[in-house]
Amino acid sequence: MSSDYKLDSLIEDGVVAVITINDIEDSNYVCEALINGGVKTIELTLRTRNAFSIMEHISKKFTDISVGAGTILSITQLKRSMQSGALFGVAPGFDLEVVKKSQELKFPFAPGICTPSDIQMAIKCGCNILKFFPAEYSGGVKYLGSIAAPYIQNKLRFIPLGGININNASKYLESELILAIGGSWIAKSSLIKDKNWREIQNRATQIKKLIRGVKRT
Repeated sequence: MSSDYKLDSLIEDGVVAVITINDIEDSNYVCEALINGGVKTIELTLRTRNAFSIMEHISKKFTDISVGAGTILSITQLKRSMQSGALFGVAPGFDLEVVKKSQELKFPFAPGICTPSDIQMAIKCGCNILKFFPAEYSGGVKYLGSIAAPYIQNKLRFIPLGGININNASKYLESELILAIGGSWIAKSSLIKDKNWREIQNRATQIKKLIRGVKRT
């Protein structure tokens, strides 16, 4: 993806693989497995000491992958993510300073929402693509539909994360509110630890097959 990457480009992919990883060598195998399975958008969480180094490595070596930065909690993290090659960012909650800085820097960013008040703050700042977190534990797509209904005129789109897996993904994908789904089950930390690249590829293939099926209906 080029530097003019927009979050609505996620429509084409339909899914974001959330990855927490601390080893550059392992990141090569994870990325290859995801690409082979058809998943080409990732959210690399900033929870490990090597997160920015790995982000830079992936953005340079795997040009087919769109790398996003997850859990951006500060302006410092926002800037470092951009410097490390991130094409977009997300956060679990709404931080006004981070949102404003992302807009100032023209960096595609989806702040997190979970309540109508969160949505109103986002709209006030001109945000229309939002992360819905934690999705399943907050009431799922049915709850999202109820809190988003009063704002239908704002044409909001959501990226739900939290508790989503292959068994419940279809109910999100079938909603017109959903831009793309996200989750860590595709490249689960335990699979990375066990170096089970085959299973990561299988899970990527499964979710892409599901997405294609939903889009045809």
